[in-house]
Amino acid sequence: MTAFLIDLDGTLYKGRQRIEGADAFLSLLDTKEIPYLLVTNNSTRSPVQVAGHLSDMGIRVHPERIYTTAMASVKYLQEHARSSRIYCIGEEGLKSALTDAGFELTEERPDYVVQGLDRHLTYDKLAIAVQSIQSGARYLLTNPDHLLPTDDGFIPGAGSISALICKASGAVPVVIGKPSPIIMNFALEKLGTPAQETWVVGDNVVTDIGGGIAAGCRTALVLTGLATADNVKEQIKASGNEPEHISQDLLQLWEHIVSL
Repeated sequence: MTAFLIDLDGTLYKGRQRIEGADAFLSLLDTKEIPYLLVTNNSTRSPVQVAGHLSDMGIRVHPERIYTTAMASVKYLQEHARSSRIYCIGEEGLKSALTDAGFELTEERPDYVVQGLDRHLTYDKLAIAVQSIQSGARYLLTNPDHLLPTDDGFIPGAGSISALICKASGAVPVVIGKPSPIIMNFALEKLGTPAQETWVVGDNVVTDIGGGIAAGCRTALVLTGLATADNVKEQIKASGNEPEHISQDLLQLWEHIVSL
């Protein structure tokens, strides 16, 4: 059996624009009844919101096909947390995932600090996070991305916020999102397919390919986002992550998979 864990930004779309062939690729997977999940490091949106964003670009995906770092963070906490008291730096997608799972969001004596992207970050939020960690709270980071691509260029990502918290607190967080194998293993469990028969597809050599390798999956890089024909050799050398296959786009990747 062949299955897929597929990245979103840079693989299916860029900003608010669908990447050519993305809808056709997913349609082929649906037609052939090939299992897949869309795996994103973005913790700010719920699966329903992600599906809506994709729909606006003409990519039809059921929310059940979407797996976010917020979902993976909740699952990790359900398996490891010693209490339900959480201090959260993040946006609605992360906060809703935590509260829907029964966790209590609090600024008073939390046992975990869970941090994702927060575009309304304040100094007070950072201070509470640092003080909580110094008092013994464990630190979870949804994803280590230092930069977030937008239509107007790159802005600081969750990893940049984390760099400040780590420097101030001296803590090293548990990283949930790609390239951590935590989210990849949870996604494989949800998909129900063995790693060695599952392709991880994405445009980022560090997060997508690195995460796939860490989880023991097959890996395919598409040159439609962060990695391009001009920089791919440099990125692979710098990261040390060698994808099993490189394609210009998803439809070229489909032709390669069919020919195997």
